[in-house]
Amino acid sequence: VCSKPDGNTAQGLCDMAGNVWQWVQDKYQSSYADVPTDGSASEATGPYRVLRGGAFDGEIVGYLRADSRHYDDPAFRIDNIGFRLARSSR
Repeated sequence: VCSKPDGNTAQGLCDMAGNVWQWVQDKYQSSYADVPTDGSASEATGPYRVLRGGAFDGEIVGYLRADSRHYDDPAFRIDNIGFRLARSSR
């Protein structure tokens, strides 16, 4: 963990790219039109939730980026989808 500090973000976050997509609270919509501007989750209509972060799948290198964004049905299960626990800083 945090073995490569040169890759840390300005906020000190490390190891943000990994081998797992992460579920986030936002419901998926194809564009950022009409999403909340205060940082709260988008609760658009539809069955899909957003996945962030990416995972190496052997074919698409662009998926292994911290800023990757994808979507799927929350009931879908596979070994490279998970979630990241976080808490507010003090």
